Amino acid sequence: MPGAVIVGAQWGDEGKGKATDLLGSRVDYVVKFNGGNNAGHTVVIGDQKFALHLLPSGILTPGCTPVIGNGVVVDLRVLFQELDALNERGVDTSDLLVSNAAHIIAPYARTLDNVTERFLGKRKIGTTGRGIGPAYADKINRLGIRVGDLFDETVLRDKIEGALVAKNHLLVKVYNRRAITVDEVTDELLAYRDRLAPHVTDTSLVLNNALEAGETVLFEGGQATMLDVDHGTYPFVTSSSATAGGACTGSGVGPTRIDSVIGIAKAYTTRVGEGPMPTELLDKWGDRLRDVGHEFGTTTGRPRRCGWYDSVITRYASRINGLTDIVLTKLDVLTGIDEIPVCVSYDVDGVRYQDLPLDQAAFAAAEPVYETFPGWEEDISGCRDFADLPQNAQDYVKAVEELSGCRISTIGVGPGRDEIIQINDLLHERG
Repeated sequence: MPGAVIVGAQWGDEGKGKATDLLGSRVDYVVKFNGGNNAGHTVVIGDQKFALHLLPSGILTPGCTPVIGNGVVVDLRVLFQELDALNERGVDTSDLLVSNAAHIIAPYARTLDNVTERFLGKRKIGTTGRGIGPAYADKINRLGIRVGDLFDETVLRDKIEGALVAKNHLLVKVYNRRAITVDEVTDELLAYRDRLAPHVTDTSLVLNNALEAGETVLFEGGQATMLDVDHGTYPFVTSSSATAGGACTGSGVGPTRIDSVIGIAKAYTTRVGEGPMPTELLDKWGDRLRDVGHEFGTTTGRPRRCGWYDSVITRYASRINGLTDIVLTKLDVLTGIDEIPVCVSYDVDGVRYQDLPLDQAAFAAAEPVYETFPGWEEDISGCRDFADLPQNAQDYVKAVEELSGCRISTIGVGPGRDEIIQINDLLHERG
């Protein structure tokens, strides 16, 4: 059976959790391979809504093993808050696996994230303030604390002491904050050690053995292509690899194991945080998309910036990730709009761009060039076959598919678990 990757094809919040949950009953492992608790997935099951921030969506599917891979940064406090909340609602979380090589978000990372963002003023990135960036910076600077370090107190204390030397100078002398002690950090992290121990393992070995045995592994990306630290709208990006390539480095599974790469895209576009967004609507239409689509962050509650569908960035995501399929979500949100614009290219100072400009300044100055498609009035939430959609909705999907450079295999027509139209199987082996 195949290994499949799910990634966001826009700026995040596209509905990856629902897509992962849709496949959950058919896969044996769901792996979170990047990010931390700076993004959320909302999954609706029956009349229950689950908001997940750090945990893989597969934790809601019985028989599916959820995995936090080595590419994730873990806030242990948040991890156990989420596990406790799910346990209280009757969800069995005992099968969760956590990589011994995943990095831990220390309390000083959260502190530095918040004070640094405030210090930047108008140059702020728009982070969630949860310590994600500083934790990844420590990882790259070789000052990070790994999950495995919890089980050797001498090593743990030595690493914390080494990390705090420079950080306390920064906190005290630049940001006028108090110094953080080695003891308080050590005590906070060790408080989780015994409870975490049963979940910790070499997840790379587990996943490769599973693929060798013919089991199906789904790799679930946090954030999205346009927030990838290498390929996104830098510097207004996350601190990890949110594209399909990150699935390999963030899990310890080689690229030859990946058969399907599934991109999730809304039928319109949203973004949270700072940075350019060519199709952003600062008018009644932006307000309508936000209100009808309930566009508020799962993790932060922040209102999302909304705009029409941008096929330029979806084509870019198709290329960067090597997408085999697109899941188009929230088509129902467009119901009732008479004419629906789609961005087909950009205009930058009179120059037409069919693809993403190389220059970030050019991208920031890009004006969307639209084609307009007739809308529909009919309620589509009950549609389960493509032919059931109103003709104008079918035409819209076909146009978006052609413009995006990848086939649309699934369409979301409502928030519920079963409110989808399946056109092509998302799990397949490359021919």
